[in-house]
Amino acid sequence: MASNLVIVESPAKAKTIEKFLGKDYIVKSSYGHVRDLAKKDSGINIENNFEPTYEISPDKQKVIKELSSLAKDADMVWLATDEDREGEAISWHLFETLKLKESETKRIVFHEITKDAILNAINNPRKIDKNLVDAQQARRVLDRIVGFELSPILWKKVKPSLSAGRVQSVAVRLIVDREREIDAHTASSSYKITGNFLVLDQSGNPRFLKSELQQRFKEKEQAEAFLNNLKGSNFFIENLEKKPGKRSPSAPFTTSTLQQEASRKLVYSVSQTMMIAQRLYESGYITYMRTDSVTLSQQALGNAAKEINSSYGNEYHQQRQFQTKSASAQEAHEAIRPTYFNNTNIDGDSAEQRLYDLIWKRSIASQMADARLEKQLLQLRVIKLRRNL
Repeated sequence: MASNLVIVESPAKAKTIEKFLGKDYIVKSSYGHVRDLAKKDSGINIENNFEPTYEISPDKQKVIKELSSLAKDADMVWLATDEDREGEAISWHLFETLKLKESETKRIVFHEITKDAILNAINNPRKIDKNLVDAQQARRVLDRIVGFELSPILWKKVKPSLSAGRVQSVAVRLIVDREREIDAHTASSSYKITGNFLVLDQSGNPRFLKSELQQRFKEKEQAEAFLNNLKGSNFFIENLEKKPGKRSPSAPFTTSTLQQEASRKLVYSVSQTMMIAQRLYESGYITYMRTDSVTLSQQALGNAAKEINSSYGNEYHQQRQFQTKSASAQEAHEAIRPTYFNNTNIDGDSAEQRLYDLIWKRSIASQMADARLEKQLLQLRVIKLRRNL
């Protein structure tokens, strides 16, 4: 029997981690939360400082029995759930439910499932962070209180099966307020004029040129009258001004920016994006996918530089350390990035490959030099009107 028991929340995560540890370690999964608030009386003693009452989930009885048996035989139990409030709460519930001893229990965390990260976590264990546990408990208690109190009212007054929640109810209020602002807004229209021209370049080759009139017309009739006055006119490029420009790359992905970009480019829903990202993380392909930080570790910066220099050349590399604007962001976490920058392709289904490609490109681009651009400002003259447009 292995002398070390490592407990994670996901079986896929357990399988990946077990490959990095030796025969002295056995890795098992709790399959998520093992306890929840009791159903009776909402599971909260409101009169006693909102004290929660927990019970083991019915579908986790077998899991707890197995983990209890393994924990008794192990010299050390390593709680290796995710380093967020949900993961911390899972570790705390496991500690309480399995009746573990502090002297025989260690809490380890990591932001990527790689051999170096796992071994570094084992060499730097810590205790369960009760502040994170309390934060999760407060969220769960609020969810239960708001849901149990408001949902029955909705069923009675509005429609059966509707639900209310701590976040959901506030979000609905914001949407309603915004919709009322839109309804109360008085819309005004304006008209712009865009011209498409066929011109010859210096070599005599035809090119299409698109030009937009800076002036706007409030009435449709004004715009049509202007266009009618242009009939039969000759157009000339009176002035051509070229200016150098540059475009800097975007920061690496946070959870929210990954969701936005996956929706825009891959047409993935938020839940679909997070489900796929979870699989990529548990397979060891990307770092932890729930983060509000845009920073990268020094090791990641070095690996990105090595990949860019070898694939594109030194002149294309520019190291950047983006700073998170939010004051509440957890800078100890990293942005979402590949665990290995030299892995341009991964094993997985089409959805996983597409999302990984999006993450890889965004991460690599964040460490590349600015794109060099040339901006051209043209001024056209219309002979018939005898004025500049």
